[in-house]
Amino acid sequence: MHIEDLDLSTQCDAVVAATQRITPEKARDEVREIILEVDNAHCDCKAGQSIGVLVPGPHEIGHDYHVRLYSVADIPAPQTGPKRRITIVVRRSNYIDDYSGEEYKGVASNYLCDLHEGDHVRISGPYGIPFEIPDDRSANLLMISLGTGIAPFRAFVKHIYHDVGNWTGKVRLFYGAHTGLDMLYMNQERDDFNLYYDEETFKAFQALNPRPHWDDYIAMDQTLEAHEQEVWDMLCAHNTYVYIAGLPAINVMLDKAFSKMAGSPEKWQRRRKELIAGGRWTELLY
Repeated sequence: MHIEDLDLSTQCDAVVAATQRITPEKARDEVREIILEVDNAHCDCKAGQSIGVLVPGPHEIGHDYHVRLYSVADIPAPQTGPKRRITIVVRRSNYIDDYSGEEYKGVASNYLCDLHEGDHVRISGPYGIPFEIPDDRSANLLMISLGTGIAPFRAFVKHIYHDVGNWTGKVRLFYGAHTGLDMLYMNQERDDFNLYYDEETFKAFQALNPRPHWDDYIAMDQTLEAHEQEVWDMLCAHNTYVYIAGLPAINVMLDKAFSKMAGSPEKWQRRRKELIAGGRWTELLY
């Protein structure tokens, strides 16, 4: 899904009902959970969908709005009235220009992180359902994410066990961050996934940066390889669905790990194409 392809005709006004930092103060990243309240039933969102946030301008390139997509991070509670609540997760982002070395603030992330309760924001959508849950409750679900890519999986897992129920297939979550403090919804401030550790079908695994003070990489490939037999068995099963969320760099890590499991890059790419052709491989990269 590309920003330029979005239909922005469906918009509504949202009010910030709550904003809370969900990473500890000592964490390298400030990540906030923001709950938006909308007075429009047409903005009703489902797990796996995204909304567009329209940052008012004018902006440098002449646009009236800067648009950024955010995944729904929680299942909206049932409501009888016209008001709906939408939860998103936002990491305050700053970027260093490769040529000048100058630091720039991320437009949408800083705008959202600076909002206060009661502030208004314009949103569009919702858009798509990139992560659809299969009808077969015995299907295996393999979820892999980095950073704020955990947001759609939080809603996804909650939906599986709260709304669908009786899930007998394996549900495996591999989640990567730079340090334990940066593990969203799995840190000392918030551990929402703790609610599902008693489920026989659910397991979660963490991948961290082996050198947390270096900005090199998160060892997702090593974590997957530590569970190589189960992961490869799942990838080879006819009823496994794979869901990927996070930065595009995650695919480099996955290709490295899965090629090793398959025995060669060629064998892995062949299997990956089979998963894609069968509608059992879905990516949400940003």
